[in-house]
Amino acid sequence: MGTVSDIRAAEWRTSSYTDGTGGNCVEVADQVPSTVRVRDSKAPERASIRFPRASWTAFVNAVSRTAR
Repeated sequence: MGTVSDIRAAEWRTSSYTDGTGGNCVEVADQVPSTVRVRDSKAPERASIRFPRASWTAFVNAVSRTAR
């Protein structure tokens, strides 16, 4: 679990599908080994949501299978 300073210093990234026009996107920070943080790219000053890494990985894999 990261501290507030860890979250502020986190490197946030958006999806490669983001076109930079401010659409409905999320940003992800996944440098902390046990957790993944997700936030709204349009409101980065708001709180982020923390997911256990295993849960986030399962979600991404499920979405990837569905998108094929």
